[in-house]
Amino acid sequence: MLLEGTGGETATTVTASVNYLVFLDGMMRSRTCFCAVFRADESQAELEEFQQMSRDYEAELETELKQCESRNKELLLDKNRLCIELENLKEKFETQHSEAFRHISTLEEDLAQTRAVRDHLQKYIRELEQANDDLERTKRVTIMSLEDFEQRMNHVIERNAFLESELDEKENLLESVQRLKDEARDLRQELAVRQKERRPSSSLGKDADRTDGPCPAVGSPSIPITPSKPICAFTTPPASSIRRGDGLTGTPLTMSTRISALNIVGELLRKVGNLESKLASCRDFVYDTSPSRPSLSAAPGSPLALERGPEVPASMSPPPQYDSSLVKRLEFGPAPPRGISQGPQSPQGGVKILL
Repeated sequence: MLLEGTGGETATTVTASVNYLVFLDGMMRSRTCFCAVFRADESQAELEEFQQMSRDYEAELETELKQCESRNKELLLDKNRLCIELENLKEKFETQHSEAFRHISTLEEDLAQTRAVRDHLQKYIRELEQANDDLERTKRVTIMSLEDFEQRMNHVIERNAFLESELDEKENLLESVQRLKDEARDLRQELAVRQKERRPSSSLGKDADRTDGPCPAVGSPSIPITPSKPICAFTTPPASSIRRGDGLTGTPLTMSTRISALNIVGELLRKVGNLESKLASCRDFVYDTSPSRPSLSAAPGSPLALERGPEVPASMSPPPQYDSSLVKRLEFGPAPPRGISQGPQSPQGGVKILL
């Protein structure tokens, strides 16, 4: 029963399907016919529109052709006119070209002349620069030689000033030495005169002293007796007789020579100072041993005590001994005139100035 029912339904379904397909086929055919008719109508409308547009376009083309023909005529006229102008311009160009060529040739000639003048001027400038360099070199050499000459001149001036100061100091030293020698000579003469005056009085008192016996003074200092010497004549040439050209030789003084000269001058000044101190002590001793002072007794065993007795007058006491080497150095010659003024500058101050 079930199988029979199933087969009947299937047959009904197939029949319905066939009928539907037949309906669809009819519908498609009718639609195709309708579309063909519609397309034919559209094509006819398009054809008519195209024909109208073609007629319009042909009219426009005819109008444009007329315009182009008129334009072509105008262009031909312009062409002829331009050809005539071109011929005229060619003639003008040829004329101007020839004129420009002549002008260029003239300018080239001027340029060649200008270059020649420029080369000549450059050569002249180089010669002037070389001459200027030579002149500057000569100027520098002259300036250097002038500076060297000025330096040497300043050196010579300094050396001359130094030598003049040394000569002036030497003159001052010679004057001070001469003054000291004069004082020493006067003191020696004064001592000799006093010794000659006191010798007779001492010879008169010898007998009384011998009878009484020697009475040496205890604690009295021993005074050395200076042996009698002849008065030496001090001969010193005056300061004006000294030649100022002795120290101004042509050869320049070296540093060692100057140092040695300064050392010699310092030693001489030192000795002059010692001599002044000795003369001052001698002068004080002479003033102390004047008759107004109390007498000093000679030391026991001294030559003065043995010769003159126990009591020696204070006025007969001899001065201290002089340095014989210094006395020999001071014997230079006759003394200068007394009227020469002595400078107030001391030898020590001269040494300070020189150093």
